[in-house]
Amino acid sequence: MPFVQPSAASGPPAPPSWTPPTDIEQALCEAKAREDWAAYFKVLAQNRLYFEIQRDKADSEPSATYRVFGYDLRAGGEIWAIYTVGMLPAPEPHRIFECRTFGWFARVWKSTDPPWIVVNPGSPCEAFLPSAPPHSGNWARYSIDSPDFSMRLHTLQVGGPLHGPVAHGLACGALLCVNNGSVWNAMAWHGTGYRLERKRLREWWGITAREGWQCALANLISRESHSAIWDFTLGMRRTIARDFGGHVDVGYWRQAAANVIRANSEGSVVVTEDGATKTEPRPESETEARIEGIQRLIGRITRYEARMRADGVLDESRYVSSVDAWDLGRASKMARWGLGARFGTLEETESAVIQAGRAAALSYKSWQDFSAGYILGRCLHFDEEEFGEWYQDMVEAHRILMSDPGSPWLNIPFQ
Repeated sequence: MPFVQPSAASGPPAPPSWTPPTDIEQALCEAKAREDWAAYFKVLAQNRLYFEIQRDKADSEPSATYRVFGYDLRAGGEIWAIYTVGMLPAPEPHRIFECRTFGWFARVWKSTDPPWIVVNPGSPCEAFLPSAPPHSGNWARYSIDSPDFSMRLHTLQVGGPLHGPVAHGLACGALLCVNNGSVWNAMAWHGTGYRLERKRLREWWGITAREGWQCALANLISRESHSAIWDFTLGMRRTIARDFGGHVDVGYWRQAAANVIRANSEGSVVVTEDGATKTEPRPESETEARIEGIQRLIGRITRYEARMRADGVLDESRYVSSVDAWDLGRASKMARWGLGARFGTLEETESAVIQAGRAAALSYKSWQDFSAGYILGRCLHFDEEEFGEWYQDMVEAHRILMSDPGSPWLNIPFQ
């Protein structure tokens, strides 16, 4: 079969009322209207592409890919439908999708496969591509071996909330969405595809079942997934700032923390319904070790804050009030990761996202404050004062969200 330009087997032009869901579909439509197929293929090569797979077989044998093919009268038989992120259907319990790059579809072709791959079937940006060599080479040559999806702000213009409590909760996860090149306001989450979403939860969180997802999500929303030592240390500074009108001398902060630790280590009498219980004093060596650890932590915090001020994340007169954002930003994403892995429902995901947004509004005054809290928590957890990718990636995502006209942080009031 000779190579057929996609326009020869494509649907009608976009109606005036049709709004492309994201910038990806917009770019495809524009390239198709110009019949600029090189540009069309380059858009596909630079973005994630999804296709349906069989869930029962994917669960029983995760190492294999069981593709689901469709039927199209125009093709006269089977087709292989692939979708860009804005054209994906809402998640269903037994309908799942895999995510791959453009060139992969040409590499895995088998003689028993359908003769046509159809991009976004039935939409104005639809295109038919021949799946078999040598004709597939006309489009496969535009593929990229390792496309970089990171540091992109993608927004659903239709199909995703842009304002209100749901959008606010989704925007709490926007730093991670920009960092990973995901759609920030996609409640109907597919992420990186069913199997990779499950792999993410298993390898990073130890989650392999619904109960584990529910527990992790509850801990994040209640802000119990980060160190209590961080809370104690930052809480001390908040108390001092309140008592002294905002300014906090670092030396005074260190000494105040040491005084509290020593006082708490001297032993006390605790009165409960069952009577009085006396706690024994802690050994002096243990107390001094705790003080030394807290004072090292204060040093790390102040150095990260100084760097964030230099990089424009924090204003000169501001400091990080808490790292609640580290949990709440991940809660916004955890809710969606669970939906992508089919551990939760769309209704559960939406409820959790709203809870995360409400908690964030109680903990912070602005998106900038929220962002600084998230970045500090992430760095205390991962970065070890290297100021490497764990820090730099978030600073770049922060700058995008604080400057792009389409950013939710510039269009959704924080409180």
